[in-house]
Amino acid sequence: MSARYEIAVRAAAALGEGPTWDPATGRLLWVDILGSRVHTYEPGSGRRTVRVTEQHVGAVAPRAGGGLVLNLRDGVALLDPDGTFRWLRHEPVPGRRGNDAAVAPDGALWAGTMRYDEAAGGGCLSRVTGDGTALTVLDDVTISNGTGWSPDGRLMYYVDTPTRRVDVFDHRDGRISGRRTLAVVEEGAGYPDGLTVDADGCVWVALWDGAAVRRYTPAGDLDRVVDLPVPRPTACAFGGADLTDLYVTTAATGL
Repeated sequence: MSARYEIAVRAAAALGEGPTWDPATGRLLWVDILGSRVHTYEPGSGRRTVRVTEQHVGAVAPRAGGGLVLNLRDGVALLDPDGTFRWLRHEPVPGRRGNDAAVAPDGALWAGTMRYDEAAGGGCLSRVTGDGTALTVLDDVTISNGTGWSPDGRLMYYVDTPTRRVDVFDHRDGRISGRRTLAVVEEGAGYPDGLTVDADGCVWVALWDGAAVRRYTPAGDLDRVVDLPVPRPTACAFGGADLTDLYVTTAATGL
């Protein structure tokens, strides 16, 4: 697909990840994991902010009451509008860090982890609620990455990057079942990383080392490929006033 793209922000990120649109403030949030930074960008004004975190930050999301939730190296934390930092779930594991995370339709944070050495089965995916209660939903995960839900909330899509698969689950009342494969990224096309789901229920997946973002239908058919001028797109999210702009984060690490 021929698409018009432009560089929204030259962030010089080592490992840009996790773009998330905040409709309440009209700004894009994302992180530089290895740079320990949370970025914001307001397309309307061009205003940017950068906040340094005390440890590697895998993902950021806006909170309903204001402030942010962060998936950090040692657990999930809250950052209040006045800048106050507090742990929601503090559970450090040596050699492990938080990675991608997403907010479910019911407001719970689904937070993934991985080992720094990317050891097989060293990560997990947990569901964390507002009171700090955590339930491990998937264990034996290697690189927990993109997570998203269908528009009606009945399906959850998920990526464990080394599997090369985008999987889909039935989702109900904060629980998942019936894991099956939606799509497989073939050898030589890169690895699935972060994802987002559009209003039609189609899944957009960034391809690490694939220089592209792919769109899969709910039936698993590949119906669109957006080629990019960078080798390592990491994640994507729709934003803007009408949610028609696709923002893609990228990484320079390892290049």
